[in-house]
Amino acid sequence: MKQFLLLLCLLPLASFAQRIEGTIANSDGEPIDRALVSLGNQTAYSDESGHFGMDIPSPRPEYFIVGRLGYRTDTVYIPDVSGTYTVNLTLIESGAVLQQVDVVTEGRTDPTNVDIDSKNLASLSGPQGGVEGLIRTLPGVVGRSELSSQYNVRGGSFDENLVYVNGIEVYRPFLVRAGQQEGLSFVNGAMVDKISFSAGGFSAIYGDKMSSVLDITYKQPKEFEGTFQGSLLGGQLALGGQSKDGRLSAIGGVRYRTNRLLLGALDTDGDFTSNFFDAQILLGYDLNDEWRINFLGNYAVNDYRVKPGTRNTQFGSFQEALQLTVYFDGQENYDYTTAFGAISTEYKPNRDLNLSFYTSAYQTVETEFVDVIGQYRLGDLNTNLGSDDFGEIAAVRGIGGFHQYARNTLDAIIFNLGHRGVYHLEHGSLYWGGRIQREDIVDRYKEWENIDSAGYAVPHRPTQVIVGPNDTVYIPRDQLEIYQSYDTRGAVASFRSTAYLEYVLPWEADSHQYRLTTGVRSQHWSLNNQVTVSPRASISWRPAHWKRWLFKAASGFYHQPAFYREMRNLEGEINRDIRAQLAVHYVVGGSYSFKMFNRDFVWNNEIYYKDMYNLIPYEMDNVRIRYSAQNEARGRAYGFDTRINGEFVKGVESWASLSLFRVEENIEGDGHGYIPRPTDQLFSFAMFYQDYLPKDPTFRVTVNLVVTGGFPFGAPQTPRYTHTLRSPMYRRLDLGFIKVLRESGKEYHNKFFKSIDEMWIGLEVFNMLAARNTVSYLWVRDASTARQYAVPNYLTSRLLNLKLHVSF
Repeated sequence: MKQFLLLLCLLPLASFAQRIEGTIANSDGEPIDRALVSLGNQTAYSDESGHFGMDIPSPRPEYFIVGRLGYRTDTVYIPDVSGTYTVNLTLIESGAVLQQVDVVTEGRTDPTNVDIDSKNLASLSGPQGGVEGLIRTLPGVVGRSELSSQYNVRGGSFDENLVYVNGIEVYRPFLVRAGQQEGLSFVNGAMVDKISFSAGGFSAIYGDKMSSVLDITYKQPKEFEGTFQGSLLGGQLALGGQSKDGRLSAIGGVRYRTNRLLLGALDTDGDFTSNFFDAQILLGYDLNDEWRINFLGNYAVNDYRVKPGTRNTQFGSFQEALQLTVYFDGQENYDYTTAFGAISTEYKPNRDLNLSFYTSAYQTVETEFVDVIGQYRLGDLNTNLGSDDFGEIAAVRGIGGFHQYARNTLDAIIFNLGHRGVYHLEHGSLYWGGRIQREDIVDRYKEWENIDSAGYAVPHRPTQVIVGPNDTVYIPRDQLEIYQSYDTRGAVASFRSTAYLEYVLPWEADSHQYRLTTGVRSQHWSLNNQVTVSPRASISWRPAHWKRWLFKAASGFYHQPAFYREMRNLEGEINRDIRAQLAVHYVVGGSYSFKMFNRDFVWNNEIYYKDMYNLIPYEMDNVRIRYSAQNEARGRAYGFDTRINGEFVKGVESWASLSLFRVEENIEGDGHGYIPRPTDQLFSFAMFYQDYLPKDPTFRVTVNLVVTGGFPFGAPQTPRYTHTLRSPMYRRLDLGFIKVLRESGKEYHNKFFKSIDEMWIGLEVFNMLAARNTVSYLWVRDASTARQYAVPNYLTSRLLNLKLHVSF
């Protein structure tokens, strides 16, 4: 089981040693991986061979603690020696599940957080993969397109999610409208060490968004290491290491991705060019025992170009089977280039105080150039099973055309300067921080669309007849009218200042274990001079007589001041007086640890309610979110999440998640009460499962299953309360078959394998069930009958992918 128990219980002494190393094994002499070694404020994990190593801090602790889920905790005395102290440890299997001991570290003080083993990233199957692919198998998280790394949490949009890498908030391009254009996400999975995720009720140390937090920590390698992975979707290489004196650590990675394989499985044929590239690096240097400086940098180019050819989409039912055929001319060019850099310093004058100062800058330059003409034909299919023309066009229901044009550009620079601190008191820990953010955004929004149906422009207004007192006047109206046209320019420059204060208090009374987290955040935005105050609190309780249970509750205010996309309405106009959206979270849950198959499992449950105010209604088309830019709605979201995880197969972690939820909004003035929000998909079930052949563990299989409810939708340019139609369910099963050529921790006589830690090849089957999943709809109009047809835009069908993974 790739799980571990976090333990920290150390007493300081004034004596000093340099380094401690050793191996950890079980009573049979087999190495134990992922055992946690806690030493002062430092932690380390044993590798596949059971080896661990770490520097001893000053002042030198008297003991260090070793723990692993399923084994008894061991406390080891450190003798007063200099140089390297070597110790070989044996952990004894525990007859009961180990009790949880809290480790108070910045960013992980929240009982609502779920920690995920990053080792699962390499074996995850799916077109996107990566951290976001793994997150989408957790309860409360929904993704409705395998072409996108975006996800919705408990009914919130992707814009309501926070993402941190090494404590720095990261961003994504603004103008992306379809998953195939999106390219690479910011997080490089090969560089990830720790993953922590909260679906709601998170603490005040995190920022001002209404839904979730994804907190990523990159590796700080202690020795040279590397990872290479290549497939038909692209490849990546990550290298890391440490200098001889141990002061400098570095890890970096480059990634390349192409969506040609996936785009070939869509209904539209054409000439596709998708080149997505990024490079990242993390550097850390210890100036002395108290000061450390870090640099995180990223540069990404996401370039997507297409010359569409033809499209054939069959839809409807057997009683009314239809086919849309579109012939295209023109091209689409999308380019999103981003650069990010962050410098931080850490000051640790003693083991109780940790101060950090950081500055970061993010720039994105985005262009969308579209000029596409389409001629379509909508026909009825022959559904007579005995006919020679079964499945072919029997009658033409309508013909028409459209012309789409866009020249959109956006240039944004976001600059941050901030401070964070933590002080461990005699009772509890105090956290604080503040940040000043400068935003400069320049936007040109120019696009129009003309629709022609059976010779008439849509909307069609025939000749108007006006009967006057003495005569009849005929006003011709059979002229071309653009279906929609926008041409605006916008520029926003503003400052945001934020601050937070949080106190964490763990204690024990009558063998009951408690932890209370209380905090408050505040933000001021210069554009509208609004000040928000967001108090938050959570508590966890482990009963004295029910050691297997951990109960938790959380509540708080989560203000989300508008960012640029929320400020721009459907016509491209900017609302500078827009107010912050607000969600009040109420979360209650519990987790139960138990034995099954003589192995450890955890069953986690949460119920929640979110009361939302000052909401900005929006529409979703593929991954594009278009806001009304008005605080004109109130909303609510409520549901139930459950997850069971453990070693269904010995030695590998798997889990299954189920979510039931509703998310609704009441738009002022429409007179229709609460209606579904665009992310109201009702339910989600996900399973991540790993297995291997008992007689040959080098043959492995991974299963990634996702089933979600359909999303609500409606015709364009119609009131939101009419958007109550439902798409079909999203169903997707991705399988991965792996053959391990070099297994970590085993001795090989081959010279080539001696330099490699692990190597395997894999065959992935995407969308094993060949489900026809819908991501959005193309609306076709017939002017003669005034009927509209919602033609589904289908996602990818069944595909095969080859993958090679090497770590050294």
